[in-house]
Amino acid sequence: MRTKTSPQGKLIRALAVCAITAGAASAHADQFGVQIAGGVADHDIKKADLGFVWDPGLNWWEIAGFHFSLVGEAHVAYWDIQEDHAAHPNIWEFGLTPIFRFIKSAGWFRPYFEAGVGVRLLSHVRETDDRTFSSSFQFADVVGVGAQFGGHQQYQAGFRFQHISNAGIEHPNPGANFSEVYLQYNF
Repeated sequence: MRTKTSPQGKLIRALAVCAITAGAASAHADQFGVQIAGGVADHDIKKADLGFVWDPGLNWWEIAGFHFSLVGEAHVAYWDIQEDHAAHPNIWEFGLTPIFRFIKSAGWFRPYFEAGVGVRLLSHVRETDDRTFSSSFQFADVVGVGAQFGGHQQYQAGFRFQHISNAGIEHPNPGANFSEVYLQYNF
């Protein structure tokens, strides 16, 4: 025989189910991070970069204690162009990049290799009188090395090479090659 449950009992059951579900979901919750970077490029460009990182926990192909993972990054960067006769010595860069990593699977210190291709939007296309990007839309190719470390893997540090150009969609396509060092804190 089935007994009738009061509205308070239903509410308590619903809250218990929500608490259990939230607890299980938090065990596999996405991880977010904040990244700061500094870099230099050819043509006397200095770059400061602020990144927001999302790690959805996508991991696959365990190979000799390492695995592949995917993270998403959103960036806002500031270019300080020191070259003489700079038409726009201050350029802003906005972009999104998926980053694939081959990272050590366990341990306090986890080195990795990374690569990605993303999109960028520049605030200005003209750097100097003789150097102009053909469009604000650019691609960003990234390769690098780094390490994730800490008791909860909350820290990361790395080095990246980044090439920004429009991949020949329009001309001129001078591109820019950055060498960057970054630090990241994961929540």
